[in-house]
Amino acid sequence: MCELLAMSANTPTDLCFSFTGLTRRGGDTGPHRDGWGVAFYEGKGVRVFLESGASAESRIAEVVQTHPIKSEVALCHIRQANVGDVCLANTHPFVRELWGRYWSFAHNGQLQGFRAQPGVYQPVGDTDSEALFCDLLNRLRDDGGPDLPVTALSDCLVAYATGYARQGVLNLLLSNGDWLFTFCSTKMASITRRAPFGPARLKDADVTVDFEAETTPNDIVSVIVTEPLTTDEQWDVYTPGEWRLWRQGEVKLRGRVQVPAQSDCSGGVSQRTL
Repeated sequence: MCELLAMSANTPTDLCFSFTGLTRRGGDTGPHRDGWGVAFYEGKGVRVFLESGASAESRIAEVVQTHPIKSEVALCHIRQANVGDVCLANTHPFVRELWGRYWSFAHNGQLQGFRAQPGVYQPVGDTDSEALFCDLLNRLRDDGGPDLPVTALSDCLVAYATGYARQGVLNLLLSNGDWLFTFCSTKMASITRRAPFGPARLKDADVTVDFEAETTPNDIVSVIVTEPLTTDEQWDVYTPGEWRLWRQGEVKLRGRVQVPAQSDCSGGVSQRTL
């Protein structure tokens, strides 16, 4: 499996602290050494770093850890390959343009034998994850448009994700730079940091940060991960089937659908909260 990391904030914020913790799991404290990637949104633009090697041994990852790239939305992924070759084309996050914005996607899990239906978007590599992303965008392109209200958009995404989750493990991050959609099939956790801020210490590196010295009283920064990154903070653990739509550090929509256990292939009904 792989590990995910995302950030949603109400002000441009760097990801150095959390990214440092995640990269240690890419071949040092964890086995995810088959590639890593991170996408930072800057307005409608997106800055992407990708490598097919271990993040714990990467000089480029080291630069990203120490260079404070400011963003309101960011997505990260470290890979332990189970479908597809270890190569740059199979490295997450994947990026495509839809309706005049860059959409980015990262996936933890496996949908054995998944293939995208024919459409405008086709995978470049040979992972089930990229095929799933292309399939999702093709369906969204057919079902909606650039003026689709966010509630209707979330309904589409939840419906697609529920169907995909019946085919395997589906923990995903999806963003168009304005909002961030997260869906948990098996494992995900989040934390929202706001005033009063305090210190935090990473699990995987001897690094502590005092967020009070790095923020303003108005800052709201949420971090979403596969496994909690710090030892001294209270993380909010998702339940299987839980989804959330984040914007500017806050959950704007949320709900839960029934996802199959190993012997349960029944579906479910989404519950949405505005």
